[in-house]
Amino acid sequence: MAAQFGRRLRKGVTTTAVAAAAVAALAASQAPGATTDSAGGQTTSDATSTPDEATDGDGATGDSPYYTDLPPLNSPNPSPSAGTGIDTSGVTEAGIPATVLDAYKQAEATLREKKPGCNLPWQLLAAIGKVESGQARGGRVDADGTTLSPILGPQLDGNGFALIKDTDNGAYDGNSTYDQAVGPMQFIPSTWAWAGRDGNGDGREDPNNIYDAALAAGHYLCRNGWDLSVQDDLDRAILSYNNSTEYLNTVMSWLEYYRRGTHEIPDGTGTLPTDRSDRVTVPPSASAAPKPQPEHSTTPTPGTKPPGSSPSPKPPTAPGTPTTPPTKPPTTPPTPTDTVDHLENAGVAQFTAMAGDTFTERMSARAETDAGRTVAKVRIRFTIAGDTDTTFTGGERVATVMTDSSGVAVAPALQAGEQTGAVTVQATVAGRTVKGVSYKATVTERAADSLVRTADTPLTCTPGGAFADAVEFKATYRGEAADKVAATAMIVDSVLAGTPSDKGPYFKDADGNAVRTWSLTTDANGLLKLPQLYADETEGTFLLRVTTAGGATTTVALTVKKADEPETPDPSTDPSADPSTDPSTDPSADPSTDPSESPAA
Repeated sequence: MAAQFGRRLRKGVTTTAVAAAAVAALAASQAPGATTDSAGGQTTSDATSTPDEATDGDGATGDSPYYTDLPPLNSPNPSPSAGTGIDTSGVTEAGIPATVLDAYKQAEATLREKKPGCNLPWQLLAAIGKVESGQARGGRVDADGTTLSPILGPQLDGNGFALIKDTDNGAYDGNSTYDQAVGPMQFIPSTWAWAGRDGNGDGREDPNNIYDAALAAGHYLCRNGWDLSVQDDLDRAILSYNNSTEYLNTVMSWLEYYRRGTHEIPDGTGTLPTDRSDRVTVPPSASAAPKPQPEHSTTPTPGTKPPGSSPSPKPPTAPGTPTTPPTKPPTTPPTPTDTVDHLENAGVAQFTAMAGDTFTERMSARAETDAGRTVAKVRIRFTIAGDTDTTFTGGERVATVMTDSSGVAVAPALQAGEQTGAVTVQATVAGRTVKGVSYKATVTERAADSLVRTADTPLTCTPGGAFADAVEFKATYRGEAADKVAATAMIVDSVLAGTPSDKGPYFKDADGNAVRTWSLTTDANGLLKLPQLYADETEGTFLLRVTTAGGATTTVALTVKKADEPETPDPSTDPSADPSTDPSTDPSADPSTDPSESPAA
């Protein structure tokens, strides 16, 4: 693709990425207009990366043309006021339309959960979105995030561009002959077919929706096991989006710029780029919103008199000529978001759930004007703040919901993590800085309200031996198995004992020492399986007390006694013990004296 270098070389670039982008000519991927221009085009000399730097054939965009404008050199962090004489272009360029920015941050949050090893920064999505479509043409999207008009690249007919014949029968690009890049992130239909995602939860995968497109771009950049915190992987991912070194340099320059600071601005007010890699210059009237003119000017323009001169007399009006009222400049009606003055809590005030459970109550906010009227079709952003592993269902920490006809937006259900304590959720209006709502939620530890032994066999043991039967309990909470509940088993002397016994049955620790307190946790089925129990030489009955978080307690008897021995007969009570009846001492037992044994006379 022919590189365009029709701008003044900037000096004082402090980052290598920006310097490379300024020195490298600017080339290769996307035109945002629905109408296309085949002037110029891409040449193979621009695709200088090696084959292993790009994958998936035509990449995300089919190497369509893209915007080549570079960011300002001044930092976006300062916010000088008007009239100070300080260049504020950096602050202006750093502004990202509210809905577009929200989509990038939601995509980052989703990928942080789904592919944590990718380390995708939302600023990378913003950089690609800037280069591909000027942030969806300055944020010209509706309340759902869908572009107000199609954003199409030129048809890829091989005339100065890649040759990609139709793959979607015109479903996305309206072209049944050749493919065209579609939407704010400029996916070609063949790539969208497998990379498309539903980012706004409406059940559709629409490349013209910034939420869907941003999430798809995130997944696309996170494939192949790439870690975007590693420069080599970051380069490969960007080149796979559009295989051009100049494209890589341009995206990197915007990435570094956005990392230094950015802020959200109202939708439709973004600053649009004008230079494209196919040498087409987009006229300002087609790319940017008109700038408001001052009501009074001290600079005379051709055909006007300087201030203080007498006004020219008006020509006389012929009698009967109707007077044409002065034409007022067209005004843009305020959007619903513009009318919001504050948010109110539209639901309950307290939210509590056990660790691992879903909160039964959902947070809701109502958008109101300063007069207290509700406002529909306003995006409310719910954000989980602070150090917590509690998320919304789906694993995200940020959720954007549109208010319904009654002005109420209901957040997704909260999913409690394992970290207990307080959780704060903030509700704000996307694109506005107005009074929001802060919610407090509490995550309690996992608990059980019932604990029973799973067998009824008596637990007995001889002194110095081991109990033959394993000891197991079942914990439940409100009739359901209570998993991951902490419990403590203790050997005590009596029901009222508060400390473990110093003798009797015991467990063995890792070093083989006797311990009479043991901590454990229920498994996925709510079962507590105690380790082997042993007995010392002390005989008697002891108690095994098991208590769970939540207060469920049960006690089982442990008996230690010697094994039963044969009893010695008592001569005083046992006739068999009388020597007089012993045949060995009874003369009558001698056959020689038994008359019955004598021969007949």
